[in-house]
Amino acid sequence: MNAKVKTAAPVAIQSLADCDEAAVRSFVGKVPPHDLLFLDRDIRQPKVLAAWRKAIERGSIHSLAAVAGGEIVATTAVLSDPLSWSAHVADVRLLVLPEWRGKGVGRALLEASIDHAIARGATKLTARMTPDQRGAITLFEESGFRGEALLRDQVHDSNGQPHDLAVLSQDVARERSRTQALMA
Repeated sequence: MNAKVKTAAPVAIQSLADCDEAAVRSFVGKVPPHDLLFLDRDIRQPKVLAAWRKAIERGSIHSLAAVAGGEIVATTAVLSDPLSWSAHVADVRLLVLPEWRGKGVGRALLEASIDHAIARGATKLTARMTPDQRGAITLFEESGFRGEALLRDQVHDSNGQPHDLAVLSQDVARERSRTQALMA
C-alpha cells in the first residue's frame, strides 16, 4: 500500500515493511516515552524493534507508516492471533509524533487499520492507552470505540511509576449498524 491521504499536511501512507530500518529507529526515538506505555514491549529496544519487523514479515502484524518529507511521522499496527480463543479480536495500536497530532494523520492511519482488521475477519477491535491521552481517546471514540475497562496501575514507566491503562473496544457489527442508521 502506497497512498497519499488527505490531511492538513502532505503525507503518504505505506507499509512499515517498505520503510528502511534507520527511518523506523529514528521515529521510535522521537516518540515520547509516556506514549509507549500501552505497548506490551518497549519498541525502543533493538531486539523488540527487530521482533516487530519480523512479525510484519511473517504477516502476524499489519503495520502502516505515515511518511512526510522522507521521515516517518506516525505508525499503526493491527495484531491478532488466529490460534487464540479471541481470534475474532484485533488489537489496534497507533503512535503519532506530537507535532503531527491534530492534522488528520492519526485518523487516516486508524481508518486504514480498522478497514484492514475488518477485511481480515475481525468482529471486535480493541485499543489501549493511558487515560491522560485525551486526544487519542477522542480519536478512537470518534471512530466508534467505547471505553470498556480501566486497569489501575497496569503499567510502570522507566522510573517505576505506575500508570493506569484504558481499554477501548469496538463491536464491528454494532458500529456498522449505528453508522448506517445515522446515514439513513
